[in-house]
Amino acid sequence: MAGKIAFQGELGAYGHQACADARPEYEPLPCTTFHDTMAAIREGRADLGMVAVENSIYGRVADVHSLLPESGLHIVDEAFVRVHVNLLGVRGATLDQVQEAHGHVVILPQCGQFLRKHSIKGVVSSDNARAAREIAEHNDPARAALASEMAAQIYGLDVLARHIEDHPNNTTRFLIMAREADFTRRGAHGMMTAFLFRVRNIPAALYKAMGGFATNGINMVKLESYMVNGSFTATQFFAEIEGHPEDANVKLALDELRYFTSYLNILGTYPADPARH
Repeated sequence: MAGKIAFQGELGAYGHQACADARPEYEPLPCTTFHDTMAAIREGRADLGMVAVENSIYGRVADVHSLLPESGLHIVDEAFVRVHVNLLGVRGATLDQVQEAHGHVVILPQCGQFLRKHSIKGVVSSDNARAAREIAEHNDPARAALASEMAAQIYGLDVLARHIEDHPNNTTRFLIMAREADFTRRGAHGMMTAFLFRVRNIPAALYKAMGGFATNGINMVKLESYMVNGSFTATQFFAEIEGHPEDANVKLALDELRYFTSYLNILGTYPADPARH
């Protein structure tokens, strides 16, 4: 094994799936929360962290975005994982026996059509893999879990129905975090750069700050705002652009951004995942 990679959830979670797909040479380290995941990296108990940031159906993972600014960690890669939701039951159970499906609050509405069609009640669990483990422990054919096929293998469950998600493009994007930044150019699909900034308290500061990216031909793929310390007047922005900080046009744009900001923090630069294209 190359080292350990931390993720939020139990073994069999979609974060575990992301680790197995993107970093199979690393030993997975399950963590209870995203905060615990980042702490494991900072404290050296893990070499990398696989952190979910957004889902194509659900949207952004708010907990993670609130933790990123103060994490002290760096983004070194990204990974896109196709989320296939499966109905997992105890050995020998049949679909018509299932009355309850346990899953995370995010996953339940993603397969709402299937649950309604089969008159199955959705029950909230703190984690999909935990739901699978608990279903195996209770050994009740009337109760099932909504989770990955990996979870079925780990906890000895039968897959009663495969790929029951409502949307065929259900995908979760993960960021791979590390203690040290990696500014080397790598990958075959270009580089991405992520950063946080706060604009100065002057008229049209955000408009002027963004102008440098437009005039230098830089594609900004994400721009999100966040309140700072619960204040309605202090706003922080998270942005992602195509390009590397050492590219001439990116340098010019960042220099212009610095002029209109009171705070700028480059969170990382990393190769674009092929799934972006």
